Amino acid sequence: MFKNKKAKIDPNMTDTLIGECTVFEGKIKSEAGIRVEGQIVGDIDCAGDITIGEKGIARSNVKARNVVIAGQVVGNVSSTGKLTIKATGQLHGNLSALELAIESGGVFQGTSKMDAKESKDAKDNQAPVTEERLVPREREADHPISTLHDNDQTAVLKTW
Repeated sequence: MFKNKKAKIDPNMTDTLIGECTVFEGKIKSEAGIRVEGQIVGDIDCAGDITIGEKGIARSNVKARNVVIAGQVVGNVSSTGKLTIKATGQLHGNLSALELAIESGGVFQGTSKMDAKESKDAKDNQAPVTEERLVPREREADHPISTLHDNDQTAVLKTW
């Protein structure tokens, strides 16, 4: 009578909304997108996209595919895709992302780490890295010095 079908969750869809007058405390883990218009205190781990709305406040570490901040985030953000801080957005914490966009007026206080996305083809076509040996610098006394006499004025030129 009842079929036990598991519907495949689409990470491109937002399935969780924290409303404007809602305060949530705890950890959220989701396979689909999350939108925060209220307040959340606790870590967010999301396979999809996260949007922090203009009135949204997240006091948490955020981990997601793409992150859009139009409100306020206090904590570290890790994005496997693009992190966008809108003109009304504020991020107070460190970030790690593949792409970063900060609109004029957006606030970012922290450190950033841009993750490099390397495809297999790019690695294969890359020139081999060769080890360079450092050549010790010669002392100044080892270099020839030429002296010019011009109207009893002495000029010393060093050649390197």
